[in-house]
Amino acid sequence: MLPFSSASGKATDFLTALFTATTSVCVTGLVVVDTYAHWSFFGQLIIMILVQMGGLGMIAIAATLMLLTHKKFSLGDRMLLQDSFNLSSGTKLLTFLVRVLKGTLLTEGAGAILYSLVFIPKFGFIKGLWISIFNSVSAFCNAGMDVIGQGSLANYRNDPIVMTTTMMLIIMGGLGFVVWFDVLHAAKEGVKKKFSPITVIKRFSEHSKLVLSFTLILITSGTLIFLLTEYNNPGTIGNMGFGQKLVNSLFQSITLRTAGFTTIPQENLTVASCLVSYLFMFIGGSPVGTAGGVKTVTIFLLFMNVRSYVKNENQNVIFNRRVSVDSMRKAAAVVYVSVFATLLLAVLLSVFNPVPMEDALFEVVSACGTVGLSRNLTAALNPIGRIIIIIAMFLGRTGPISMVAFFSGNESNKNNINYSEGVFYVG
Repeated sequence: MLPFSSASGKATDFLTALFTATTSVCVTGLVVVDTYAHWSFFGQLIIMILVQMGGLGMIAIAATLMLLTHKKFSLGDRMLLQDSFNLSSGTKLLTFLVRVLKGTLLTEGAGAILYSLVFIPKFGFIKGLWISIFNSVSAFCNAGMDVIGQGSLANYRNDPIVMTTTMMLIIMGGLGFVVWFDVLHAAKEGVKKKFSPITVIKRFSEHSKLVLSFTLILITSGTLIFLLTEYNNPGTIGNMGFGQKLVNSLFQSITLRTAGFTTIPQENLTVASCLVSYLFMFIGGSPVGTAGGVKTVTIFLLFMNVRSYVKNENQNVIFNRRVSVDSMRKAAAVVYVSVFATLLLAVLLSVFNPVPMEDALFEVVSACGTVGLSRNLTAALNPIGRIIIIIAMFLGRTGPISMVAFFSGNESNKNNINYSEGVFYVG
């Protein structure tokens, strides 16, 4: 809200500042004022810091500060850090944290260098370097905010460096740190022992195999779907050459996985593309990364649960590994609560803002999935609508199921009682 945080030198109103702070720390990317125009360098710096904190996670940031100040980690601190990264008890937590920080800085630094090849010649050294750093952090953290100027990445949809760098940063952030380190470890072992590429891939953990394969399926299927549904749409990719159509369809498929950058107007999407966008934004990225959504593994486990019931199998097996009952129950709970929260907020938004339901649903799914794409609706929302989206972004980053668990209190005493089985007719 401070006057020197805005480009005009005037104080920003509370609700706009709150919305911007929320969208930054929740790495969503929905904005009610243009990031490049409204905020000064100081304001943009605050946004970038909040994006970095939100991308890594508040627990990881707190642990980093403890490391830098040489404070000792208590058992409770270690358990909290372990839970925030979804790690097993045998993992060396502090070593993992240091590797996460190093990997993040190296990836964002590489992205900034690649961006600078385009932005420095166009904007000059200082401004071009700042745009490169900001965009790299935003893309890796899947925030979708930029300070390029009017038109954002739409002006660079034919630039191979900008497009490729952005897509790679989004994917790297969305895969998750656990997958990073597993792949690197397997690759090092493969080089050392001269394994074939197939052998190296077989040595990936079951989690990495699932994340990589399902991510590839989603990106490929999304690209083909958008290419087909938008091929002749002049409002999106209809007037482009085939190569540009393919690249921008690929970009759309990737950015929907909670990144929020856009090269085409989302309000011009066909109905079919809009429906697919809902699904992709809801799924999001993968666990223990910077992306949002209910996560790829969660959705896949839900599909596996249906498959095992249809095939009358008493266990769910992926890559010759059995999935625990607790994991299956958690996946179902996460999806069901997320669907309920999304639909409820979409209805509330359409009630308090007279907008088409497809636009309201797109906005809420984007906020709950921390995506940041909009059908040109965010800036037009009234105060109540903005508060609804703030709540959606907050729930999207913390997770609706986490909020339910928090308010439900301790473990129920019903777990200590065995009831007789009833007869209920389902389906």
